[in-house]
Amino acid sequence: MASAARPRAGASRWLLHPAAKPLVFLLALGPFAWLLYGAIADALGPNPAEALIRGSGDWTLRLLCLTLAVTPLRQATGWHALARFRRLLGLFTFFYACLHFLAFAWLDMGLDPAAIVADIVKRPFILVGSAALLLMLPLAATSFNAAIRRLGAARWQALHRAVYAVALLAVLHFFWMRAGKNDFAEVSVYAAIVGALLGWRLLWHWRARRRTAPGY
Repeated sequence: MASAARPRAGASRWLLHPAAKPLVFLLALGPFAWLLYGAIADALGPNPAEALIRGSGDWTLRLLCLTLAVTPLRQATGWHALARFRRLLGLFTFFYACLHFLAFAWLDMGLDPAAIVADIVKRPFILVGSAALLLMLPLAATSFNAAIRRLGAARWQALHRAVYAVALLAVLHFFWMRAGKNDFAEVSVYAAIVGALLGWRLLWHWRARRRTAPGY
């Protein structure tokens, strides 16, 4: 038991280090800095608009997966200090989702509201992606201690379970976007990751209910 506790204590010290959160912030900001540099330096290839839209969308999915992974990793490893990064990762997920939508609205639609709405209605994968972004709005808006106090812990947790729907919509958005090209390799990877993370959550809650059930 003592030998197992030592690595956990060591990891917790690193995770609780004052520099840990700024480092995660800089790492999460890195893809945006690279995309911005690529746009300014004309280093995004022959189709920079597609590179910006695709890159921001890819990082939205990656950070969403990391956000969802925080709780399962904390439960599996006992590294409870991981929880302090979940809000930061969630807000960066929302940031990249907004950047993804802005790149589409600006570079594809010329910021024309009528054209944007028409394209959302016409193309299911954009409709699903827009729905995921709308669901993320109240999550980002209530990701602060004052909102938790105002809503109460139970209502706040119920609201933030919408992240599961966001994850499923995001994968469906990616799937439909790739369906036209019949390219499902990356979609399968993200679907497997999201499925495994949601499956872990369901299994954990089921085991918790069994432990607290009368006569267990």
